Amino acid sequence: MEGIRLKRVEEQVRSEVAALLLRGEIKDPRVNTFLSITRVELARDGSHAKLYVSTFQDPSELEQSVIGLNKAAGYIQSALAKRIHIRLTPKLVFIADTGIKEGFELGEKLKDLLS
Repeated sequence: MEGIRLKRVEEQVRSEVAALLLRGEIKDPRVNTFLSITRVELARDGSHAKLYVSTFQDPSELEQSVIGLNKAAGYIQSALAKRIHIRLTPKLVFIADTGIKEGFELGEKLKDLLS
């Protein structure tokens, strides 16, 4: 895929999967609605996508949610294929991203140092 089109498809995948999470359409009890999709890395041919998932909750809950999302990846792929009209729906892999939580904790530490 071309670079600009690749970025546009990545953003569409991110927003559609985030909407699925927000609406609570994923019925796995390990997956909660407090998850956010921080970024998507789509392969150049569009066959695979890595979705990075983050939350403010405990790291153990994040790991359980990622396991649940990977188990529900087939359902999410089919829902994505219905909403995004592209020739090839990518195979989804969810990865835990602790960047938001670490950034928040770092900001709190800096705030404590300044006061």
